[in-house]
Amino acid sequence: MILICIPIFLLSLAFIWLWGTNKNTNKLPPGPKGLPILGSLLELGPNPHRDLHQLSQKYGPIMHLRLGLVPTIVVSSPQAAELFLKTHDLVFASRPQSEAVKHIFWEQKSLSFAEYGIYWRNIRKMCTSELLSHAKINSFRPVREQELDLLITFLREESIDGTKFDLSAKISSLITDINCRMILGKKYMDKDFNEKGFKAVMQEGMQLSGTPNIGDYIPYIGKLDLQRLTKRMKGVGKIFDDFFEKIIDEHIQFGNKDDKTTDFVDVMLGFVGVQESEYRIERSNIKAILLDMLAASTDTTATTIEWTISEILKNPRVMEKVQTELKTIVGMMRKVEESDLDKLEYLDMVIKESFRLHPPGPLLIPHQSIEDCMVGEFFIPKKSRIIVNAWSIMRDPNAWNDAEKFWPERFEGSNIDVKGRDYHLIPFGSGRRGCPGLNLAMTVVRLVVAQLVHCFDMKLPNNVLLSDLDMTEEFGLTVPRSNHLIVIPTYRLCNVSN
Repeated sequence: MILICIPIFLLSLAFIWLWGTNKNTNKLPPGPKGLPILGSLLELGPNPHRDLHQLSQKYGPIMHLRLGLVPTIVVSSPQAAELFLKTHDLVFASRPQSEAVKHIFWEQKSLSFAEYGIYWRNIRKMCTSELLSHAKINSFRPVREQELDLLITFLREESIDGTKFDLSAKISSLITDINCRMILGKKYMDKDFNEKGFKAVMQEGMQLSGTPNIGDYIPYIGKLDLQRLTKRMKGVGKIFDDFFEKIIDEHIQFGNKDDKTTDFVDVMLGFVGVQESEYRIERSNIKAILLDMLAASTDTTATTIEWTISEILKNPRVMEKVQTELKTIVGMMRKVEESDLDKLEYLDMVIKESFRLHPPGPLLIPHQSIEDCMVGEFFIPKKSRIIVNAWSIMRDPNAWNDAEKFWPERFEGSNIDVKGRDYHLIPFGSGRRGCPGLNLAMTVVRLVVAQLVHCFDMKLPNNVLLSDLDMTEEFGLTVPRSNHLIVIPTYRLCNVSN
């Protein structure tokens, strides 16, 4: 990072006057002054959520800093989050443009990254009614059951003589297969996608989207691509574009077959060119929305399951309580069914605690202010970038006792949930831009975790102690484990096939 400071400084000297004197008499939130032109960009290392957390300890829960030429507000407490995501929700409901959004997500045509307005409201309505409604989620229950049964059967049949498995990879493939069937109508093999494989390209896209890009903050030098991020973004975007072009062509070719089940792609294609429809979409919109739905439901869900299983393994006391509850509610003669999930109260606490310590997106997708606004005593300028540090909020010692400890029992007798109304637990965000796929994600996470823990005892290979399980994370738009979770599973149910 330091190596590029000199050319950035030289190329940007002409713009120092933009920040030389702040003539605005309104009071900005406190924060570091930063360097000329660069602002506080050099404060952000490999884990920006942790770096911003440390800065907030010094400057407070509503902090102002400059990232390059962009005024940025960092929100780091439940009370501050409520102000930005509820009290002034409308003012902060838009999204900023970025190089990643431009090159990977077809400008701002996806649901997650679209600017606030009529287009965003319409596609949110379409995605909710055609894919994420309660009725639609229930209709895909057989898909979830079939794909999960395939994984359980595979692990059961292959787990002999201490065979070890890359559970992270298996979970990722499972969630990818489920989501492809729900969204695209069928499963796709890695060879159908790209030689890198679907998960690898998806993870690279999420990492690139979350990496601080100097071109976003000092646009005058963005074309130089000093970090070589734009080149990689264009490469990932091309892979996705080719893949979705093939899918759209397949659906157009086979869409009228009588024996073909209508899927989400068919639904969107039905709106193309229909002038009287409220959903004015074309091929580029379809591709952006498809990537959005797959990225939002695949990487985040797999990451959450991965971290939850990791925490359960690392805490044998928790594992024992989860398995005891499953034995009591489900019994040892059958697998978990979705109808069992609402009865598994302790499992629900475990998953909430996993979300608290390991939010799949530690920094919520940035918001952007539509107009000047006063938040409490602080002035927030129009087009400020708002970063809600969910990781920091959900480890706030003022909101949580023993905030760094994995302790599911903290939710016992509590009505705290993850739906966005409790601002100290917001893994899915809150307000207008809260995640519309929350109910689907919770269903899949609860089912997969319950089934794996119910069907298998697990230990780590090479006699590694559970307490020594590596919990290092890798930052991006989502934060998965740095190293895959490798386990040796042992089937624990009675000899039943369903």
